[in-house]
Amino acid sequence: MKRCNWAEGSELEREYHDNEWGVPVHDDRLLFEMLTLEGAQAGLSWSTILAKREGYQKAFDNFDVKKVAKYSEEKIEALLQNKAIVRNKLKVNSTVNNAKHFLEIQEEFGSFDAYIWSFVEGKPIQNSWKSMSEIPANTPLSDEMSKSLKKRGFKFVGTTICYAFMQAVGMVNDHLVDCFCSNKIK
Repeated sequence: MKRCNWAEGSELEREYHDNEWGVPVHDDRLLFEMLTLEGAQAGLSWSTILAKREGYQKAFDNFDVKKVAKYSEEKIEALLQNKAIVRNKLKVNSTVNNAKHFLEIQEEFGSFDAYIWSFVEGKPIQNSWKSMSEIPANTPLSDEMSKSLKKRGFKFVGTTICYAFMQAVGMVNDHLVDCFCSNKIK
C-alpha cells in the first residue's frame, strides 16, 4: 500500500496515518486533544508527540476540558514533573488556558465543533497533492483560524499549528493523490 511519505517512519506513525490523520473529527473531546497535541508539537517532531500521546491522555484526564480548565497551580506543577509529556511550562500552561477558552466557545457556539468547522463551512477541503513538497505549512484559512483563536485568548495556535490541526482533524484532506487514504477519506 502506498502511503504519504511522512507516515513511513514507524508503526505508530503508520497506524495514526492510516486510521486518524485526515479523518473528519466532530467530537469536542478529540478536537481539544488534537489542538493540544498540535500545540505541544511546536519545535518537536510529530513522532515524539505520538509516542507521548498515551501519557498526555493520562496526564490531562483524557482531555476532559472541564477538568483541565480547573487545574490548580499544584496540578500544573505536577504535570511539569511528568516525564510522559513534554514538560514545557508554556505548553502545559497553554493547555489549561486553552481549556478555559474552549469552554467559552462551547458556550457561545453550542460546541467547539460548530465554531472550528465554520472555517471550512462544515465541509472538508479536498486537496490533490502529488508530492509532499506541494503541501503548504499554512494557508490564508489557517491564518484566519489562528487570528480568531488568538483573539479569543488561545496560546500555541500559530498559523502552522492551525494548519497541522486542520489536517489532523480532517478539515483538509492532504493525503497525497497516490496514498490509499486519499480516496478512502473523500
